[in-house]
Amino acid sequence: MATLKDVAKLACVDVSTVSRALNNTSYVHPDTKARIFAAVKELSYQPNLLAKGLRQGKRNTIGVVIPRLIMTVFAEITQGIEEEARKHGYATLICHTEDSPKVEKECLNRLRNGFIDGLIIAGTGRNTRLVRDIHSSGLACTQIVRKQDSLISSVVVDYKACGYEAVRYLASKGCREIGLINGSMQLTPYRDRYEGYRKALAELGLSETSAVSPQPASVHSLEYGYDCTLELLGTNPKLDAIIAAADVQGIGALRALKEQGRRPEQIRVISLTGHIIGGMLETAMTSMEMPAHEIGVKAALMTIEEIDSPEEHKAGPRHLVYQSSLVEREST
Repeated sequence: MATLKDVAKLACVDVSTVSRALNNTSYVHPDTKARIFAAVKELSYQPNLLAKGLRQGKRNTIGVVIPRLIMTVFAEITQGIEEEARKHGYATLICHTEDSPKVEKECLNRLRNGFIDGLIIAGTGRNTRLVRDIHSSGLACTQIVRKQDSLISSVVVDYKACGYEAVRYLASKGCREIGLINGSMQLTPYRDRYEGYRKALAELGLSETSAVSPQPASVHSLEYGYDCTLELLGTNPKLDAIIAAADVQGIGALRALKEQGRRPEQIRVISLTGHIIGGMLETAMTSMEMPAHEIGVKAALMTIEEIDSPEEHKAGPRHLVYQSSLVEREST
């Protein structure tokens, strides 16, 4: 493998000149720089980025801790993070936890002791003290989707408004028995959606029918949406609409309704977390869609800005709240 010395020898310059040219830290004559880059190409020289990062006290890597990638909005968010981080010369290390506090804690401890400059996390809320400790140690931190700690920057969505608007929309379609498939009330998005749902029902004089998971990890499954739909139907046979917290739950709900012989015009279904797959189903699903890719991009930018800010100029936490937008499809 070629070294910096090999490049310097072939370009007929000293090692420090090669270093200055490659890092663009000071002026190098254009002709000299051209010889150096020609030597780099001829020798297929690859700089040791890890050693460089250690010398500079920087790893150019961001850790990303999320519940799950498969069939969730976190896949699109993570893609936004990766694309934006790459533009700024950063790599990403991704950990998924299935919303297990134990797994999350293990991931956080590995990342903090490894080679990362910053952390982006959609946490369970059970390791808030550890995340705060990691942030206090000098690592940049940004919360996504779930804001657990007001002392750490966050990029989230107005979930109360999301739940509220979904109920009002279904009511405008003539629905009066509106059920909710939700997640653990320990997690902010599910708790806030429920509050928005209840507020709208109260204003309209409607009664509540909801199914809430006792186990956070189970909400990310088709089976959970399927089982909750059967529970809702058993609780309220007059049900004429279902709000699902996420598309994966909504897909399970649509399957259960089909097996029960219920048509879309009989029981309308809407998801509160739109995913691209929802629009490709046999019965395309209406959803309140969050700007997932944009959330990922913004989270990456905020984290990189914190990493690059001098210690004496570090800004306080920033909290960005996006709005969801209604995309109407066949399920309503």
